Amino acid sequence: MNKNDITRQLSGRRQGIIDEHQMRHYAVFVPLIEKEGDLHVLFEVRAKHMKRQPGEICFPGGMVDRSDRNPAEAAVRELCEETGIHQNEAAITGSLDKIISPFRQIIFPYAGFLDLASSFHPNEEEVDKLFTVPLSFFIDNEPDRHLIHLKVEPESGFPFESIPNGKGYTWSAGTHPEYFYYYGSYVIWGLTARIMKHFVDETAAP
Repeated sequence: MNKNDITRQLSGRRQGIIDEHQMRHYAVFVPLIEKEGDLHVLFEVRAKHMKRQPGEICFPGGMVDRSDRNPAEAAVRELCEETGIHQNEAAITGSLDKIISPFRQIIFPYAGFLDLASSFHPNEEEVDKLFTVPLSFFIDNEPDRHLIHLKVEPESGFPFESIPNGKGYTWSAGTHPEYFYYYGSYVIWGLTARIMKHFVDETAAP
């Protein structure tokens, strides 16, 4: 290998994320509906028999499949599978910033509008019910913010003898913000609240 070899390999290369191919990719759709002159946001309550996050509030979304041409297509597919609407009743308006979670996940959020005349038939295997919240609620109300502390715990057998200070090594620690919106009896929190806040920050700015 020489200078020319390295230049040829790196010149024009798209910058990605190290180990991205080992991460799970998810797509999320933030659905907007016009009702009586006002914009509303559609949410799901996850089915109570689900193994992961039963009964929690979320946006339509799920894992990007190999059959999906891109995350945007996955977001629309998941929306239709979970709410029962047809693909031609949903249109992506734009993308939001992707999220890289501490758990080796990349989430691709998109926002778009649904046809008001859409006939919803929630998939009972995944969805308990659907409900909407006026967009103005999120514009007028800042979410509560709480921090989760993240710390490093090396596995058993970690070669401390190979690093400076051994077991006394000072690991970096981090914090992860969790947001909470309270709308009536509904608690919208976690990743869903984080995406919602990001959507408002990006679209409601003067």
